[in-house]
Amino acid sequence: MPEGDTILQAARRLHEALAGKVLTRSDLRVPKFATADLTGRAVLDVTARGKHLLTRVEGGLTLHSHLRMDGSWKVFTNDQRWTGGPDHQIRAILGTRDRTAVGYRLPVLELLRTADEEQAVGHLGPDLLGPDWDSEQALANLLTDPDRALGEALLDQRNLAGIGNVYKCELCFLLGVTPWLPAGVLPADRAAKLPALAKKLLEANRERPNRNTTGRRGQDLFVYGRARRPCLRCGTRIRLADQGDGSRERPTYWCPTCQTGPAPAPGSPPTRRLHPRTLP
Repeated sequence: MPEGDTILQAARRLHEALAGKVLTRSDLRVPKFATADLTGRAVLDVTARGKHLLTRVEGGLTLHSHLRMDGSWKVFTNDQRWTGGPDHQIRAILGTRDRTAVGYRLPVLELLRTADEEQAVGHLGPDLLGPDWDSEQALANLLTDPDRALGEALLDQRNLAGIGNVYKCELCFLLGVTPWLPAGVLPADRAAKLPALAKKLLEANRERPNRNTTGRRGQDLFVYGRARRPCLRCGTRIRLADQGDGSRERPTYWCPTCQTGPAPAPGSPPTRRLHPRTLP
């Protein structure tokens, strides 16, 4: 699942393959930009901004893409067979003399002037893996709406950029609270360490092909993807429910023993009948 660490890795792969080279092939397979032709222009750089990718080319243009849940960029040599998916899922092709970058299932793909990049990413909060990281501002953003569920606040890229559903679940576990806890109820000592903990997790995984939050080999994640399996700390079965703000429900994992705070009652819809637990 693409999150800040995997987007940074994708940006590096694309930068290594394309930067400083002239495009010999350009094919943007979205109606609005289908006639745009970038051939003959050199790629200047590829940069990650939170979960967004910015590919800048000569002439003051930027190709902005976002992978969301299923998108990906693959890089191939000229003698390699493309293996990212069927042809009808290809949304972008950027080719040079010796490499071709192919974007599959890209839900967001737009060509804009580099001077206008802020229109695409200006809404983002401090980037956990970027030069603009500001832990105090990130925490202030998270606490702006104290009644909002912490899990939803963490996923809101306007608060801080780079956290997705995996890190949301893992962060809440490490903080010892459920993702449904109102952000304003998070104890002050845990709130104070949240930004540094989030950054530590993403920094630790920025070079890894397989994400790990536990520090254990073979047991990469504490709760995410581990429904009904025993908690690595206490042995209680990990629970699973959907969490969302109405626009999208996301599978959310937590340990009912190690994490305190509201949680969906067993057998009831997760958006109703929340039962509170007392924080220690």
